[in-house]
Amino acid sequence: MNKKGIIIAVILVTALGGGVAYRLAHSPGGSEQAEHAEHAEEGHGDEKGGHAEGKEEKGHDEHGEKQVKMALEVQKQSGVVVAPAKKQQLAGVISATGKVEANADRIAHVSPRISGKIVAVRASLGDSVGGGQVLATLDSVELGEAMSRYHQSKTRLALAQSNMDRVKVLVDKKIAARKEILQAETDYRTAQTDLHTDQERLALYGVSAADLKADRRPLLPVRSPIGGVITEKHAIVGELADPAKSLYTIADLSSVWVLVDIHEKDLAKVRRGQAATVVVSAFPETRFRGRITYLADVVDEATRTIKARVEVANPGRKLKPEMFASVELATAADAPPVLAVPEEAVQELEGRKLVFIAEGDTVFEPRKVELGRASGGMVEVVSGLKEGERFAAKGGFVLKSELLKGEIEGHDH
Repeated sequence: MNKKGIIIAVILVTALGGGVAYRLAHSPGGSEQAEHAEHAEEGHGDEKGGHAEGKEEKGHDEHGEKQVKMALEVQKQSGVVVAPAKKQQLAGVISATGKVEANADRIAHVSPRISGKIVAVRASLGDSVGGGQVLATLDSVELGEAMSRYHQSKTRLALAQSNMDRVKVLVDKKIAARKEILQAETDYRTAQTDLHTDQERLALYGVSAADLKADRRPLLPVRSPIGGVITEKHAIVGELADPAKSLYTIADLSSVWVLVDIHEKDLAKVRRGQAATVVVSAFPETRFRGRITYLADVVDEATRTIKARVEVANPGRKLKPEMFASVELATAADAPPVLAVPEEAVQELEGRKLVFIAEGDTVFEPRKVELGRASGGMVEVVSGLKEGERFAAKGGFVLKSELLKGEIEGHDH
């Protein structure tokens, strides 16, 4: 080949190579293929690290939450109930603050019926006592005098009985006049009345029939008139006690009062018998149910509020007098329906509010939700849940426990 032919061949090869490069650069996916090839070239020396990174990304799901699997039989045993989310009207709520007080209708101040010296103390501060239980015993001079009168009346009755029987025999033999039997019967009935009066007086003091039969001078018992807890104790052995001095204060705390201030503007929405929910900081997850039993008739001039009294059942005596409380009063439902779920369906985890969504029959996915107002045991769901979605209406705490259990086991592995 001559020199001219070689030059022409070089020009043709150069033009052909440039056309191929241009076509690759402008074709669809061309740049991606080139980039892929470049990454493949760069990652060739670190193939193990590349594979590890791809596996980590695959381990995260869309919501960043783990799922809880629970068989239907276990759900039934654990109290898990699934229901579709639906809209409903929530009653309005009036929020107020208040303070817990002992139920004044269930408080007893215990003092002796008569004066005496305290010889024994059988109950102390904080003890739970039953109705009729002896709290202290007294040695009383007045009681001794009452016992003497009782014995005298008992003796007079026996004599009147004997005299009446004797006169009856004489009248039957016509030795005595009939008017004598009338007098004897009158004396007998008078003695009976005197003895009954003395017995009633001793019973009022606290002396039992067994003490009277024992025919001994008894000590005076001081009994609790109601069952409850001793909140005050002033009984000290050796001190004198009298009816004007309270030895014990007994409070039945199975029911307490919560006194709240209702603003004047909300007065038209509040009535006696209205349902109320009470929450205290000591037990933030427990909602105590009660009802308004009293509304004051006078508005406080300074605060423009009225006092309302909520009577609340107090199982376990969790509510203590002088506790501060938050009170919610439910009013009529006059707002448009909203998507709402039971309060027990919402669980808190790491500062987030979660609802467990049912994925099929045995799988639950914890989903973060945003909540609105709460009323009557229901709470509004602003976002995170759609109408018709099936969720755990009951048993959310059990599912939360299973979720945490799974996380702990995962860390152990």
